[in-house]
Amino acid sequence: METNKILKGAPLAAEIKEKLIAEASAMEKKPMLATVRIGEKPDSIAYERNAVRRMKAYGMDAKSYVFPESITTEDFVREFKAISDDDAIDGILLMRPFPEHISEEEVYGTIDPMKDLDGISPINVARVFSWDARGYAAAIVEAIVRLLLHAGVELKGKNVTIVGRSKVVGRALAMMLLQHDATVTICHTKTVDMDRRCREADILVTCAGQKDLITAEYVKKDAVVIDVGFNVDEEGNISGDADFDGILDKVKMITPVPGGVGGVTTAILAEHLLRAAKSRRK
Repeated sequence: METNKILKGAPLAAEIKEKLIAEASAMEKKPMLATVRIGEKPDSIAYERNAVRRMKAYGMDAKSYVFPESITTEDFVREFKAISDDDAIDGILLMRPFPEHISEEEVYGTIDPMKDLDGISPINVARVFSWDARGYAAAIVEAIVRLLLHAGVELKGKNVTIVGRSKVVGRALAMMLLQHDATVTICHTKTVDMDRRCREADILVTCAGQKDLITAEYVKKDAVVIDVGFNVDEEGNISGDADFDGILDKVKMITPVPGGVGGVTTAILAEHLLRAAKSRRK
């Protein structure tokens, strides 16, 4: 295996962690994260546990709120607003996707933008799209860009294809890459000739949530592939969207799943939490 091609997130995450521990230890009160989850989806549980563990490792605190999948939108919005209004909470991480009967828009409009660490509130979405530095982008979006820059990958003038058009990740990532003067294409389920459009990319980012979606036919030689897919099978094994072994020989760099963007994402989340706590305590 050509290990020099594997772009791991651990070195960047370690740099961020060292800085955060120093800053958090200087605060009178530890920043407090609230994780909020509906139901028992394995991938949400895994992400929640990892986030709580990492916050504590960074010298911060975290508490988890779990609601049954049967909860109504009205009841959940009421409970969620109480969490958002709690002065002891500095930042909130909301596990998604929701059960189908829950109205995302009603929930997203409830969160305090100052505590919205993952860029879901309408105010933060608008700030990200208008390049307003006060807004929080989704931690995973910032992690992707930071990891590319840390690895010395040039963004200016490069063709970047994003597979996935969600408002919080795909579209928000496009806005952040445009800030770095990349030329961005977004592909989705209705894209015609998606394999050709992916092959045109110098940098290919996949966030579709579909195992082995990206095969060698989708990747041009010496492309950089950032895999942020998160798929959990019945045995609990985690994989990304890319056929890692099938495209490794063809790429310049590729992030593994797990071990790639995920660790950096959690570090960025902690960075957002520290920033939120400092802003609220001025």
